[in-house]
Amino acid sequence: MSGGARRVVVLRHGETEHNVARIWQGHLDTALSARGVEQAREAAPVLAALRPSRIVSSDLQRARVTAEHVARACGLVVRTDERFREIHVGAWQGMPADDVARGWPDTQAAVLRGEDVRRGEDGENLTEVAERVGEGVTEQLATLGPGECLVVSTHGAAGRALAAWLLGLDQGLAWRVLGGLGNCHWAELAEGRGGWRITTWNTSAGEGSSTRSHAGSSPA
Repeated sequence: MSGGARRVVVLRHGETEHNVARIWQGHLDTALSARGVEQAREAAPVLAALRPSRIVSSDLQRARVTAEHVARACGLVVRTDERFREIHVGAWQGMPADDVARGWPDTQAAVLRGEDVRRGEDGENLTEVAERVGEGVTEQLATLGPGECLVVSTHGAAGRALAAWLLGLDQGLAWRVLGGLGNCHWAELAEGRGGWRITTWNTSAGEGSSTRSHAGSSPA
């Protein structure tokens, strides 16, 4: 597609069993649940209608497999980049959210307030996530032509961090005003003369319109 605004679609992966059980995943390489696979299948033709010219994904399988469903509908090949992985949650990886709340009550409370704290003692904070996803998308945009559309298949916290980075929003402000992306929901951003803007947020194939999932309501 020649001419027109460049677009970036930030896609969160489909549901996993860990999402259902409210277990922190972080960099764990968890698979899609049966429902997650169906979500990806339903999303594929809807996203294909946006005419992506490139699809890049986190290398974690829940994001990669979601991207592969979209890629097949578009006739594209998925490129993977570990910079689009979910926030690393350190010691919280594999732990139920309730256990994390009991073991790290102050840190968990800070996360739910949108504060930029380090997860699981030796994990990441949102500033670090924004730096790496920003670096990754900058590399992609360097070769994305006018009117082209890039799909980034990623994760909940990483996806919001990426959108905020494009918009020039503080991560805490983004947590408060944007909330989270649901499983297999996406945001579309378009580039204008003054920078990037959101054209849709938290859209899914099954619902046809946005459904809010607050940033602090589910573990990464």
